Amino acid sequence: MKKFLAVLLMLAMLLCGAAFAEDTAPALTKDVVVLFTSDVHCGIDQGWGYAGVANMRNSLQADNHVVLVDDGDAIQGETIGTLTKGSAIIELMNAVGYDIAIPGNHEFDYGMENFLELTRQANFPYISANFTCRDELVFAPYVIKEFDGVKIAFVGMTTPNTITSSTPVYFQDEEGNFIYGFMQDETGDKLYAAVQSAVDAARAEGATYVVAMGHMGIEESCSPYMSTEVITHTTGIDAFLDGHAHETMACNEVKNAEGKTVLRAACGTKLSSVGYLRIAKDGKLTTGLYTWTVDIAAPKLLNLTGDAADAVAAQVAKLDEIRQTVVATSQVPLYVNDPVAVTAEGTPVRIIRNAETNLGDLCADAYRALSNADIAFVNGGGIRKQIEAGDITLDDIYSVHPFGNTMCVIRVTGQQVLDALEWGARAVPSENGGFLQVSGLTYEIHTGVASSAEKDENGMFTRVSGEYRVKNVMVGGQPLELDKTYTLASHNYMLLGHGDGYTMFDGCEVLGEDMMVDNQVLITYITTTLGGVVGEQYANPYGDGRIVAVE
Repeated sequence: MKKFLAVLLMLAMLLCGAAFAEDTAPALTKDVVVLFTSDVHCGIDQGWGYAGVANMRNSLQADNHVVLVDDGDAIQGETIGTLTKGSAIIELMNAVGYDIAIPGNHEFDYGMENFLELTRQANFPYISANFTCRDELVFAPYVIKEFDGVKIAFVGMTTPNTITSSTPVYFQDEEGNFIYGFMQDETGDKLYAAVQSAVDAARAEGATYVVAMGHMGIEESCSPYMSTEVITHTTGIDAFLDGHAHETMACNEVKNAEGKTVLRAACGTKLSSVGYLRIAKDGKLTTGLYTWTVDIAAPKLLNLTGDAADAVAAQVAKLDEIRQTVVATSQVPLYVNDPVAVTAEGTPVRIIRNAETNLGDLCADAYRALSNADIAFVNGGGIRKQIEAGDITLDDIYSVHPFGNTMCVIRVTGQQVLDALEWGARAVPSENGGFLQVSGLTYEIHTGVASSAEKDENGMFTRVSGEYRVKNVMVGGQPLELDKTYTLASHNYMLLGHGDGYTMFDGCEVLGEDMMVDNQVLITYITTTLGGVVGEQYANPYGDGRIVAVE
């Protein structure tokens, strides 16, 4: 245990601290450490791994009060999530000893009832100040933990963009009416008011400190629901533990509506870092990260043991044989990220959500080939992991398409195709999970033309009110005809479920529904159409010129 604590001290990044609590506040006998994870996405044995998180908690508990929380997107992302619909992850979180969690947008990917059942299986509460059913909160907006007479409130919130970034029909009744919501509107005011109400209630209940747990992010596409916007429009939050953007941020200081400093931190994804908020005995708040910097995961390198390690090992053993089954080979690497460009932090730049890639081409080609449709679309946000050259395992395929969406074919007009392309390209060069990888057509995105694609309060497409930035669309080498009909293949998430806000296909004739699960579409295309080998036709990391950005 002492060795593990020494590792933590070596890896801790501490960048800033906030003001002290008021002198009248009750005194702590020892520090409170809030450990937080986010966007684990089924990375149970990656980075720190769940065994490492459990050991971290146990190591710190000797000299501190410890609270362990998760900021959403835990149950989806890899084979173990897909095959168990998240239940294996909840079992592991129970074994690790989580105290609180909030739903991220991907907690709903296996359906509303499935998620609500998982929350009943959890040994910890889910909280959210803005997740509602028929205008009533589904979970408590906050929980209070008390140490030495000091009350610390944890307020949860989930991005309102969940409506479109998960499957919209999961939030509707049988008549198609939205009964679940996240306080979404065009201004963010509903969200800010809901958060403020929860903070005020927690303060009234005697909370000395208020810690926000948010699955919000700071990407432009998250506005007006960015964590920084929540902070600037509210008062009473001391620290904001953020998720959703997969951002790594030890600490940045953001001013609230009264000009007071709020500490904000984010811990990335796949347990590469575990974030912490330390509330010292003297009342000072600091945030930082325990970042795992070694290629070998902590549980393996440090030979970690304990209940959590045993639970992870048992789950991995169950799935390992299935995961490692070789189904095909690839002569070339298939990309989600830019093979060259890196961020300032040295991490690869993801391009699947704003530009063509060879993996995007492959996935879209699979839908078109197996459906015999004129056109095929795949949303960039639905392609989650790269495939290296060499053997392609079942795990690789499940990791590329972890959602279990099913192939559908509909009849559409050229105008609907154009609207869909415009909607998908509205944020370029910024990321958008609904950015369309395509097969059967080519198009240009004129980035100098401001997008005029409009949406409603739920983030759903309504119309294009001005000039289209998408131009020169060619279908099968011929110009797109707006009045002509085409067959379009994709999956139920977008074509039938309004996923990523694609409402322009409402009322279209459905030619095929629930034809094949997305990962099986990819397997079948590679093994049958391509003869089990992804070859040189997919060699260019940036695709074969189907999508061209024009400045």
